[in-house]
Amino acid sequence: LQMLERQVVGGEQAKNKDLKEKHKRRKKYADERRTQLVAALQQSNEDSSDWVLLNVYDSIQEEVRAKNKLLEKMQKKLRAAETEIKDLQSEFELEKIDYLGTIRRLERDLMLFQQLLDQVQSLVRRDCNYSNLEKIKRESVWDEETGCWKIPEPLIQKTRLP
Repeated sequence: LQMLERQVVGGEQAKNKDLKEKHKRRKKYADERRTQLVAALQQSNEDSSDWVLLNVYDSIQEEVRAKNKLLEKMQKKLRAAETEIKDLQSEFELEKIDYLGTIRRLERDLMLFQQLLDQVQSLVRRDCNYSNLEKIKRESVWDEETGCWKIPEPLIQKTRLP
């Protein structure tokens, strides 16, 4: 009965020492290879989420802990990205408000200067070259170096009758 048990439990190769040795070497090689792969994956890209998917775990609890750590890391990154987005949006909004205020102020200044110009133009002598504003605008040139307009000098053209 014991002899039958040994044959059934261990099979025909139960007493084969070469086969047991080969099995031990294969198991040892597989364990070494597994640890090498885990170490290489963790070293190469700790921030990557792929290594958790490729990792071999000894228990489900270990896998859950590793994935929870990764989840917490990703949640921290997400929160950081969201706060950065909010900061950028608020900064953009402040700049937008500032630009709109500047535009409104410049439009008011332009209207003031246009009204002043319209009032003063009627007071300019007719024989002065500044009596024709369109001609002055055409003759004016923008200077890139100084950042201002170069307008013609005011001239009074006296016409003498013969």
